Amino acid sequence: MSRRIAVHVTAAAERALRAGHPWVYDRAIRKQNRDGQAGDLAVIFDSKNRFLAIGLYDPESPIRVKVLQHYEPAEINAEFFHRRLKEAAQRREELPTTGTNGYRLVHGENDKLPGLIIDRYDETLVIKLYTAAWFPHLEDILSGLDAIQPASRWILRSSRKVESINNYQDGSILRGTKPSGSIVFEENGLRFYADVLHGHKTGFFFDQRDNRALVGQYAAGAKKVLDVFAYVGAFSVYAARGGAKHVISLDVSAPALHTAQQNFALNADVIRHTQHDIIVADAFEGMRQLQGEQFDMVIVDPPSFAQRAGQIKRALHAYDRLAALAISLVRENGFLVMASCSSRVGAEAFFSTVEKGRSLEVIQRTSHAVDHPIAFPEGAYLKCLFARVKAR
Repeated sequence: MSRRIAVHVTAAAERALRAGHPWVYDRAIRKQNRDGQAGDLAVIFDSKNRFLAIGLYDPESPIRVKVLQHYEPAEINAEFFHRRLKEAAQRREELPTTGTNGYRLVHGENDKLPGLIIDRYDETLVIKLYTAAWFPHLEDILSGLDAIQPASRWILRSSRKVESINNYQDGSILRGTKPSGSIVFEENGLRFYADVLHGHKTGFFFDQRDNRALVGQYAAGAKKVLDVFAYVGAFSVYAARGGAKHVISLDVSAPALHTAQQNFALNADVIRHTQHDIIVADAFEGMRQLQGEQFDMVIVDPPSFAQRAGQIKRALHAYDRLAALAISLVRENGFLVMASCSSRVGAEAFFSTVEKGRSLEVIQRTSHAVDHPIAFPEGAYLKCLFARVKAR
């Protein structure tokens, strides 16, 4: 049974909690009745000793408490976690009927299980912990998964900081056998490899699923498509299935592009008429080297450029440079697809930076796929622009 800590917070934190925000920062704690350990239950009170919320305590994180329940007290036990897992699974019931067995089952704070990510790759569940506070409750989560989302293999992923203070290693096998290499899953009828042991995040980026499908639609009739920051070529494969005759995947990682080639081979039955080439290069330098060529579509899906508030200005400058380079490679009436995955960069700032002063006809501004619900402002991290490039 987890120990409980009584925590009192600042007036600003009280307002945020009453609005349903899931985080309490270390600087927002006015006092607590004792020191806490990772996984202790922090019961949060206002200045009049009224209950505000209860959450997981993490003494090593600046987000000191990740809130599990607002407004009303709750008994945090196996039954509580099983109920939350069941609710998350119900939100995604439609996904497996769409030719998709790879998706996000639990999206952290947005599914009221803060700091916990669970991705499903067919019969493999990858559990990613972003706080050590989950370790004391891991058995309750696993028993809930067994009842609600049974799978033949469970893999535990964790950040280096979380791993260093626990006995588990990143990539630990909690159930089943260790995969001999990448595993295969299906998304919208296409198949992809995922390195669930060592790949970025849990091995794949499910949040862009709906945007990839849109790329497939807009690529119909395209002669040439350039996919920048291609990683394992997911956007590239969708563009090929959509009808693109020639797709170039550009990324700085040769191993990632090798997987992109494997993903093309894996889907040869539906994209065999598409020529696929790779370019191993830095995105900025690679696009500069391609100057003079013209593409029907350029996709730019960079990693996060702003991990901290102080990096926002630099990130916006990088987006501006990327947009300029990408647009110079798009033929008139061709498509620019450009995304940002940084929660620090707001949607309006991102779209304004890309669009301002440029001859673009905005078609769509999109966000996360359906298995990535948004429950608080910082949860809305993904922004994606679809635009036509007009006469320059």
